[in-house]
Amino acid sequence: MSVQIYEIYPTMHKVILSICVLLAAMATYAADPTATHYPAADCQGSLKPYPAPEQSIAAPDSLKPVYISHVGRHGARYPASATHCMELKQVLESAQQQGSITPLGIKLSKLVDHVIETSHNRWGALDSLGMAEQRGIASRMFVTFPAPFTDGVVNAISSYSPRSMMSMFSFVHQLDRLNNHVEINTSTGRKNSALMRPFDVDQDYIAYIKGGTWKEAYDPYFKSTAPSAPIERVVGKGYNYGDKDPQNLSLTEYYVIAGLSAMSVEANALDYFTLDEYNALWSIFNLRQYLQRAATTQSSIPADIASQLLLNIITLTDEFIAGVNPATVDLRFGHAETLFPLLSLMRVQGSYYLTNYFDTVGQHWMDFQNVPMAANLQMILFKGGKKGDYYVRFDLNEHPIKLIPNDDRIYLPWIEARNYLVHCLPLFYQP
Repeated sequence: MSVQIYEIYPTMHKVILSICVLLAAMATYAADPTATHYPAADCQGSLKPYPAPEQSIAAPDSLKPVYISHVGRHGARYPASATHCMELKQVLESAQQQGSITPLGIKLSKLVDHVIETSHNRWGALDSLGMAEQRGIASRMFVTFPAPFTDGVVNAISSYSPRSMMSMFSFVHQLDRLNNHVEINTSTGRKNSALMRPFDVDQDYIAYIKGGTWKEAYDPYFKSTAPSAPIERVVGKGYNYGDKDPQNLSLTEYYVIAGLSAMSVEANALDYFTLDEYNALWSIFNLRQYLQRAATTQSSIPADIASQLLLNIITLTDEFIAGVNPATVDLRFGHAETLFPLLSLMRVQGSYYLTNYFDTVGQHWMDFQNVPMAANLQMILFKGGKKGDYYVRFDLNEHPIKLIPNDDRIYLPWIEARNYLVHCLPLFYQP
């Protein structure tokens, strides 16, 4: 009998231990049910290079593509400015002077120096990866929908930003290489700002950003979520921060590292962050974009700034059908701040999420999913059917999407799609 008891006790001990481990894991998860667990590549957010599709989706043979309307973000680029790199460099140099810097900090310091050196006179410029992204999108569009490019007319516009301008030229240059019989007209400059940079000229939006009401949601989330450990890991425990905030410095470190892939610099983000920390810092960056670039319960203004752009898409399509618009392809090149509002205004799934619980945004509205580098929305107009009616398909990043909520159709009669898009517009913009 004693032997049997002795054999049972170890088994019971293992069971109890397993239960304790399970309960601990459940407690950890329950402590923050809104935490995200995305892979490191996705935690680059909207700084993530373009995920080119493995294959393009052709339309049914019964539908002939006759017109394409495209809105694209510039491709991968060097860091938008030197601000974050220089701030991080200054802190790391200070840690070195204080003698607190860690081996990981020395490694990061060398990486930051490399980024600064590589980006010199190139801050914000399109890099070779960004050019390749645009060429790839152009090639796939040409191959998948050849008809509009057969002796067609391509009209292309861009914002005055050099990276958007170069994205346009990279795109149309590739089209010309594929068929130099296509007539291509390009336009760039501040005259396109109402469409491509409304965030620069819309006074209601400028007042909204300056007014800072969006910070009422952002600031508490930042304070409760931003980890200090990443910056402590590189400057050392004894570092004197002075008037600098460790949480803000960790976010600065995130900005620098998350943008490395876009400038083709190889580095492992998980050398500097745990995956949980990387997710937390991404979620802060993501929330800021959500509050500033999409419709929220706080304001519809960030989405409404895309109204002229959406009206332009509708109008040029109507004019093509009426034979007034000579272009068979209309291309537009702007920014993340151009595309986020447009997708939100159109209520594209994953780009339109209203909530008063802002800590849930990262689970429903993900910048990396809809607007990575070179993100694009394509509307392909088809003619087909027994009556030769017009149909449309919308592709987001070259993947067909369902335009109308609770409607599974990918191909819609233009008149139905048009009615839906018109109803997305604020009343004073409706044609």
